[in-house]
Amino acid sequence: MAKEFKGDIKLDVRDSVSDWDAFLPEKAPQGAPNVLVVLYDDTGQASWSPYGGRINMPTMDKLAQNGLTYSQWHTTALCSPTRSTFLTGRNHHLNGFATISESSTGFPGYNSHIPPSNATMANVLRDAGWSTFWVGKNHNVPIDEWTAGASKKNWPLAQGYDRFYGFIGGETNNWYPSLAEDNHYIEQPYSPEEGYHLSKDLADQALKMIRDVKQTEPEKPWYLWFCPGANHAPHHAPEEYIAKYKGMFDDGYEAYREWVLGRMVEKGILPEGTDLTPLNPMPEGTFSPTDEVRPWAELNDEEKRMFSRMAEVFAGFSEYTDAQVGRIVDYLEESGQLDNTLIIYCADNGASGEGSPNGSVNEGKIFGGYPDDEEQNLTMVDKLGSPDTYNHYPTGWAAAFSTPYKMFKRYTYQGGVCDPMVIHWPAGIKAKGEVRHQYHHSTDIVPTILEACGVTFPDTYNGVEQTPLSGVSMKYSFDAPADGPTAKETQYYEMLGSRGIWHRGWKAVAVHGPVSGISNFDKDVWELYHADVDRAEAHDLAADHPDKLAEMQALWLEEAKANKVLPLNDLQIIGNPKDYETFVGMEFHQPVPPSGQFVYYPGTSEVPERSAANVHGVSYKILAEVDLTPDSQGVIFAHGSRFGGHSLFIKDGVVTYAYNFLGIPPEDRISAPVPTSGKHIIGVEFVKEGMGQYREGIGPLKLYIDDQQVGEQKIRTVLGHFSLCGEGLCIGYDSADPVSSAYPEPRFEFRGGEITKVVFDIADDAYVDVEAHLAAAMSRD
Repeated sequence: MAKEFKGDIKLDVRDSVSDWDAFLPEKAPQGAPNVLVVLYDDTGQASWSPYGGRINMPTMDKLAQNGLTYSQWHTTALCSPTRSTFLTGRNHHLNGFATISESSTGFPGYNSHIPPSNATMANVLRDAGWSTFWVGKNHNVPIDEWTAGASKKNWPLAQGYDRFYGFIGGETNNWYPSLAEDNHYIEQPYSPEEGYHLSKDLADQALKMIRDVKQTEPEKPWYLWFCPGANHAPHHAPEEYIAKYKGMFDDGYEAYREWVLGRMVEKGILPEGTDLTPLNPMPEGTFSPTDEVRPWAELNDEEKRMFSRMAEVFAGFSEYTDAQVGRIVDYLEESGQLDNTLIIYCADNGASGEGSPNGSVNEGKIFGGYPDDEEQNLTMVDKLGSPDTYNHYPTGWAAAFSTPYKMFKRYTYQGGVCDPMVIHWPAGIKAKGEVRHQYHHSTDIVPTILEACGVTFPDTYNGVEQTPLSGVSMKYSFDAPADGPTAKETQYYEMLGSRGIWHRGWKAVAVHGPVSGISNFDKDVWELYHADVDRAEAHDLAADHPDKLAEMQALWLEEAKANKVLPLNDLQIIGNPKDYETFVGMEFHQPVPPSGQFVYYPGTSEVPERSAANVHGVSYKILAEVDLTPDSQGVIFAHGSRFGGHSLFIKDGVVTYAYNFLGIPPEDRISAPVPTSGKHIIGVEFVKEGMGQYREGIGPLKLYIDDQQVGEQKIRTVLGHFSLCGEGLCIGYDSADPVSSAYPEPRFEFRGGEITKVVFDIADDAYVDVEAHLAAAMSRD
C-alpha cells in the first residue's frame, strides 16, 4: 500500500518540503532475523546422521547440536506439492499442485497455477523489507510457462523473489544441468572436467547474493530458499565422497532397518518399543508392483554389489551437498550473521521408491514408460554417480531410509510424509540439542517464518482477498517441552490416489497405493492408527474402533472437498501401457497448429520438451533448410541427452540422423554423404506402423536429401518423454550432455554453413514432395 506523502508542495520548490520516506520501501523491524531454508529432495528420516542414519551430515549435525530436531514433521509426499506449501502456506491442492508440474492436468487442484488468492510469503517478506532469493530447484512454474516466450508471471521473480538461479523442472543432471537465471535460461558456467557440480555452483551463487546485499544494505535482512538437486535422482557425486561409503551398505537394506531403528530410539527420535513395519507391508493388488522390495537374501552377488554401490553414491551425493551448505553456514558465522539467522534444514518428502525393485542407471526410462534392463544396469556399476549414468537406487533402500515406517515417497503412510527437519536460531531459541515431538506439516513453515520475523500475512494482496493460511506457526515449540501438546489439530493427505488423514493424534490411511491403477476408491479398505502411541503405524486398530474410523473417513472427505482434492487420479504410468497413454493424454501439450507443423530457428534458446513438437508415439517428419559449404559440420537439431533423444548432424562429410532410445545401445543411426555446396533440404520421416510391448512406436525411418530418399531402416521410438524436464530441443547445437556418442565435442555447434529453419511436422499426411512440403510450411510461417 502506498505511503502518504507528508511533505508540503508550493508553487516554488524553494518554499516546498520534500518527504523521501513516502517513496522509499518499508524497512524490516529492528533486529529482524535473516531466514535460510535448506530444502533437500527425496530423503527419509532414517538417512541422515542427526536422526541416527549412516549418511554423515556434518553441517546438519552442527545445527542440530545447537538447535532443535523435529521427530514429527510432515510433508505432502511429493516435491512440487510440498514446495508449493513453502511458497504460500496453503495446502497443496489449494495451490493447484496436487502433483508435480510435469503431470499437471486441467482440474482446479491439479493445474499447477497458484491462484492470486494464495499470495506467496516471498512477496509479503519483500514488501516488509527483506531481500528475497531462490537458489536451486524450482518445480513450481506451470508446465505451460516453461518456454522462453511464455509469460513469466509464475516464475520466481514474479512470485516475490529478487533473484533466482537454478533449474525450473523436477530434476536435472548434476553434471550438465539445465539452468535458468532470473527470467531466462543460461548455459552452465564451466564443465565437470573443470570441477563443475550443481551443488557447488548453487552454493557459489547463494553466497554471492547474500554478499551483494550485505555490502550495500548491511542492515537489511534477507530470506534465502536454497533447494539443491540432492537427493533427487540422478544421484551424482564426486568420487572422493562416494568412496567414503565404500562397504558401508554391504549388509543390505533389511539389516540397515534393524540397525537404524535402534539408533533412532537411542537419539530420542522414536519412543522405546517402536515396532519395525514389514519390508513389503501392503497386500498384493493394492499397490503398483514396481514399488515392491526384493529381499536382500534373494539377490545374487552381482546384484548386491550394484545395490550397495547405489546406496554409496546416494550417501556421497547427500554429504557432498551438505558440505556446500556448510560453506554458506561458515560464511554466516564468519560474518557475524549466524546467531540471528533462522535456519530451517529439511527435506520435501520421503525416500524415493521410483528406482523400481532393481534400481536404474537411467531414470529417464520411467518417464519413457519403459522398463529397466537389469543385465545392462549391471555393466554400469563402476560408473554409477558419474556423467555416464542417470542413476537411482532400488526400492529396498527407499524402505530402509524410511525406517521404521511403511512405504516411501508418494505414499501417505509415514514413509512418504514424515521427514527430517532441524531448526537453528540462537537469537530466538534457548534450547540446544533437543528433540521436539509436536506434530507439524509443511504448511506450517510459512506461519512460523512470518511470526519469527514479526510480519503478518495480509487479508488482501494486490486487491485480491486472500485464502487463509492452512498451517499454524511452530514458533511456540521452540522453547516448549519436548512432549508438549501440538498446536495443530487436523491434516489431510492425498497423493496420486493414496489418502490419509491425521486428527488429534489419530490417523486413518486408505490401503490404496499411488499410481496403482486400481480405481474403485469407494471400495477401499482403510486402516486406523493411534499415531500418538504408534508412530510407525504398525498396529491397525480399525476393527477395534469402527466408529473412530468412520469419523476419520468422513473428515477426510470434508477436507478433500474444502481443499479441491477431487477428482482422484491413480493412473498406473509404469507397467500399464493403457493407463500411461491415458495419463500422457491428460498432460499439458503444446497446441498443434492446424498445419501440424512447428518451425524452429537457430540462435535461440532450447525449447522445453513439453512445449516442443511432440514426436512421441506418433509419425513425424523433420525438414531442415540449410545452406552448406565443404566445411559444414555440427548439429542441425538435437533434443535430449545421452539418456534418450534424437539428433540430426553433419560430421566428416556425412549427414546422420541418430535416434537414441532411452540410452539403450546401440543407437539407431541412418546416414548419407553430405550433398554438394548450396541450399538443400535434409528431411527425416518416421511412420509409426505399430507398437511394441510397452507402446513404443515401431516403423520405418527414411532419410531424404532434397527430393531423393537416401536411406531407410526400422527403428523404435519412445511413447513418453526423453526426460522429466530439461534437455530441450536445440537448433544448431546440442545441450551440454550430447544425444549421440558420435559427437566429437560437447554442444557440437553447427558451423561452415547456415541453418535457415527446421520444421517439425506431426500431421498425418504422407511425405511426398519435400520441397513443396517445406514451401507450404514456410507460407504459413
